Amino acid sequence: MADQEEDFSSLPLPDRFSHKIWKVRKQAYEDAAKQFEITPDESDPAFTPFLQDPSLWKSAVADSNVAAQQEGIAALCSFLKYGGKQACTRTRNLTVSPIVEKGLSSTRAAAKSNSLEALLLYIELDVPGPIIEDLTPFLSHKQPKVIAAALSALTSIYKAYGCKTIDPKPVLKLLPKVFGHADKNVRAESQGLAVEFYRWLREAMKPMFWGELKPVQQQDLEALFEKVKQEPTPKQERYLRSQQAAMAAATAAGEEETGADAEEEVVEIDAFDLAEPVDVMSKVPKDFQENVSSTKWKDRKDALDALFAVLNVPRIKDADFGEIIRSLAKCMKDANIAVVTVAANCVDALAKGLRKGFPRYRSVIMAPMMDRLKEKKQSVADALGQALDSVFAATSLTDCLEETLEYLKHKNPQVKLETLRFLIRCLRTTRDVPQKPEVKSIADAATKQLTDSSEVVRSGAAEILGTLMKIMGERAMNPYLDGLDEIRKTRIKEYFETAEVKAKDKPKPPPAPVAAAPKAAPGKKVMGKKPAPGQKKPAPRVLTPVEEPVSAPLQPKPTSRNPPSKLGGQPKSGLAPPAAGLKLQKRLAGPGGAAAPNVSSPRRPVSHPPSLQEEEAAPPPAPKFGLAGRGLAGRPLGKPPAAVSTVEPASASSVVAAGMSAIERAELEELRAEKERLQRANEDLRVERSKLNSQIHELQNQNAQLIEDHTRDVLSIKAKETQLVRARSDHEAAEQMVHKQQREMERLKRELSRAVRATSPAPADVSEQIYRDAGMNGAGRYDPTGYSGGYGRQGSKRLSFASSMSEEKENGGLDAATYRGKLSPPLSAGLSSGTATGGRGSPTPARDGGGGAAGDGIESWKRAAEVTSQLKARIEQMKVCPIYGVTLYLIGTRVALTKVRNMSRLNKVSLGVDGRRTCENFILLTEWMLDVA
Repeated sequence: MADQEEDFSSLPLPDRFSHKIWKVRKQAYEDAAKQFEITPDESDPAFTPFLQDPSLWKSAVADSNVAAQQEGIAALCSFLKYGGKQACTRTRNLTVSPIVEKGLSSTRAAAKSNSLEALLLYIELDVPGPIIEDLTPFLSHKQPKVIAAALSALTSIYKAYGCKTIDPKPVLKLLPKVFGHADKNVRAESQGLAVEFYRWLREAMKPMFWGELKPVQQQDLEALFEKVKQEPTPKQERYLRSQQAAMAAATAAGEEETGADAEEEVVEIDAFDLAEPVDVMSKVPKDFQENVSSTKWKDRKDALDALFAVLNVPRIKDADFGEIIRSLAKCMKDANIAVVTVAANCVDALAKGLRKGFPRYRSVIMAPMMDRLKEKKQSVADALGQALDSVFAATSLTDCLEETLEYLKHKNPQVKLETLRFLIRCLRTTRDVPQKPEVKSIADAATKQLTDSSEVVRSGAAEILGTLMKIMGERAMNPYLDGLDEIRKTRIKEYFETAEVKAKDKPKPPPAPVAAAPKAAPGKKVMGKKPAPGQKKPAPRVLTPVEEPVSAPLQPKPTSRNPPSKLGGQPKSGLAPPAAGLKLQKRLAGPGGAAAPNVSSPRRPVSHPPSLQEEEAAPPPAPKFGLAGRGLAGRPLGKPPAAVSTVEPASASSVVAAGMSAIERAELEELRAEKERLQRANEDLRVERSKLNSQIHELQNQNAQLIEDHTRDVLSIKAKETQLVRARSDHEAAEQMVHKQQREMERLKRELSRAVRATSPAPADVSEQIYRDAGMNGAGRYDPTGYSGGYGRQGSKRLSFASSMSEEKENGGLDAATYRGKLSPPLSAGLSSGTATGGRGSPTPARDGGGGAAGDGIESWKRAAEVTSQLKARIEQMKVCPIYGVTLYLIGTRVALTKVRNMSRLNKVSLGVDGRRTCENFILLTEWMLDVA
C-alpha cells in the first residue's frame, strides 16, 4: 500500500514521461499540458527538455495504455500550440507515424480528435509537404483500419487548408488503388476524399486518375459529384502561420481584400497545374510533314487529325515545335476549310499544353490565323477564335496588342469584326493592367471604329471602350471620350456597367493619392511662403529655390557676351528683383569668395582665385548688376555689411566675365569641336550598330535555317537507318527461309531415294505363286470371298481361324507351339478331309493336272526356295536402308511368310517338312528384326 500511495510528482517531467507505471505517465502528460499553457512565450524553459529529447513525444503518443495515450496526445497538441515552429520541426519526424497508426485508429473519440488536431498543427506551424509525405505511405498499410484513418485525416486536412495551400497531386495519384480495396470502410473514405477534391478542383482533377477507374466506380463518383456541383467554391478554414502573418500585415496596411484574392486564386487551379508534362514530340507521326504537304486534302486532314490526337493532352513537355508551327501556319492558307479547322484545333491544344513555352511561336502563327478570320463559316470562325484565345492566354496583352490593332484597320469587314471580338475577349480575360501608351492606342483605334458604316463594328468599338473603362476607371478614360457625342457616351457607359474584367487596377489607385498627399503638402507650403525666410525650419528650404534664378544667369557664362543683359532683364517685375538681389547677397556672402566659382564651374576656383582677391576693391563693375538706380531695391535695408558683400561678388563676376573672353572662349571652341567629334563618332557607332544588328539577324536566320536543315537531315538519317535495319532483318529472315527450304529439299530427296529403293526390287507376289501352285495341285482356287473348290465351308473356317491366330501372334507375341495347339483338327486330318470331300460332303471336283502330285510338290518347293533366297537378298539390302524402309520390308516379309506357312498348314501349298521348318525360322527371324528395328 505504501508503494501505491507513493508520490512521484517530485520527479522531473522527462523521467515521469518514461516511468513504468502508466498512472505516473498519465499524470505527467496532464502536468506538462498545464505547464505549457501558462508559459509566456516560445522560449520558455519549460519547452527545453522536450526540444532536447523529442523521442519523449514518440513514446507518449504511442503509449501502451489507452488512457495515458489520450493524455499524451493532448499534451503534444499543447506543446505544438504554445511551442511554435521549433516544437513542430523537432518532433515531426518521430510522432506522425505513431499518431496515424495508434492515434487516428484509436477506439477513443478524444484520442482521435487530438491526433487529427496534432496533424493540423504540424501543418499550420510549418509547411504541409512533410506531413503529406508521411501520410501517403499509410494508404498501402496492411491493416484496413489504418488506411481508413489515414484517408479520413487527409480529407480533414484538405477541407481545412484547401488545395491551393496543399498540393493535391501526390494523393490524387493514389486514389485508384484505394478505390479497389476489399474493405468497404476504405472505399467509403476514399469516395469522401474524392468528393472533397471535387469541391476544390471540379473537373480539373479527372485527368489525373479518372482513366484508371472502372466504369462502375466512375458512375458512383459521378452520382456523388452531382450532389456537390451546385455548392459554392469552398473557403479555406485554417491558415498557416505564414499566411496569418501576411493577413495581419495586410490588415495593418489597410488591405482588406486578401480573402477575395485567395478565392480567385483557387479558381485558377486547372488540369494544367495538376498534370505531368507529356513528351508528345516523340509521338508525332514520322510522316507528318510528308502527309501535311500532300496534294490531297484528305491526306492533309488525316495528318492533322493524327497530330491533334497526340497534342490533346493537359500538359505538354517543352520541345522544339518550330517546324510543326510553321506547318500549321501554312495550313491556315489551305483552300479546304476542314483542314483549317483541324489546324486551328492543333494550335489551340499546343498553346494550352505549352503555355509559358508558347510565346516564342506567337509571331509565326498569329498573323496567318487572323488573316483567315475572313472565313464566314461560323465553325471555322469559332475554331480560329478559340485558338487565338489560347494563344493570348499563353502570352500577354502587350505581346498581342500590336498585331491586333493592325488588323482593326483591315479592309475586310469580317476580319475587322472578328478582330474586335478577339480584342474584347482579351480585355475581359487579361490580368495585366494595360500601360498608358497601350490604353491610348486601344482607345484611339476603338474611337475610329465608332464611325464605321457597320452597326456591329460600331457596337464592338463601344464595347471595347466600355471594357477598357472598367479596367482603368472613368477618370482615366474621360480624356478619350471628350470629342464623342452623348449617344455614344451613353452606349459606352452601358457597356462599362455590364463589363466583367479580371484586371486588378481598381485596388491600386486609392492608396496612391493618400501617400502622395502628405508629400505634396510640404512642397506647396515651401513654394507658397517665399517671403518667410526668417523661420527656423523653412529657412534652409527657401535656399533651394533661390539657387535657380542665380544658376540660370550663371549657366550661359561660357558665351561671355551679354550676362548683364540677362540679369538686367529680370528686374522688370516689381519687387521680385530686390528679393532676388538679397538672396544673391546671402548666397555669395555665406561661403565667401569660393562660393561663386563653385556654383558656376568646378574649374574656376583653381584657375582664378588670385585675380578675385586682387580686384576685390574695384567698385566700377557694380552697376552692371543693376543695383545703383533701382530706388528701394538699391537700398541696403539697414545692413551695411551686406552692401560690402554686394560689391565683392559684383567685382568677382566682372573678373569672371573678363576671363571668359580671353581663356574660356578657346576652351569653349575646343569643347564644341570635341562635341562635334563625339556626335560624329556616335553617328558612326549607330550606323555600325545597325549594321551589326542586321548581320546578327541574318546570322540568326541562317542559324535557324541550318538548325532546321540539320534536324531534317538527322530525321532523314534516322529514317534511312530504320530502313536499313528493316532491310537487314528482312535479309536475315530470307536467308533463314532459304536454309529451311534447302533442308526441306534435302529431306524430300532422301525420302524420294528411300521410296525408290523400296520400290525398285519389285518383290514377287508370293501369295499369287502359292495360290497358283495350289490351283495347279488341285487344292482349289482362291477368290476374295474365300477358297472354293474341294475345301467347302470347313476349309474356309480353318483358314480364317489360322489367319486370326497369326494376327494374334503379331499383336500378342504368342509362340509357334501355341499356334499349333489352337488348330483344332490336325493338319493330316484337314488334308485328308480336304482331299476326300469338297464342301458339305459333296464329291471332289475334277482338277487340272491332278495326276502329277509328287512332281508338283517338288516344283512348289523349288519355288518356295527361290522366294526364300529372294527374301534373304532383300534382307541383306535392307541392312543398308534406313530403319523406315527396313521396317516396311520386314513387315511385308513377315506377312508373306505367314501366309505361306498358313497355306502349308492348310495343305494349299506343298512345302514339305524342311520347307515348313525354313518358313518358320524366317518368320521368327523377321519378328526378331522387327523388334530390333
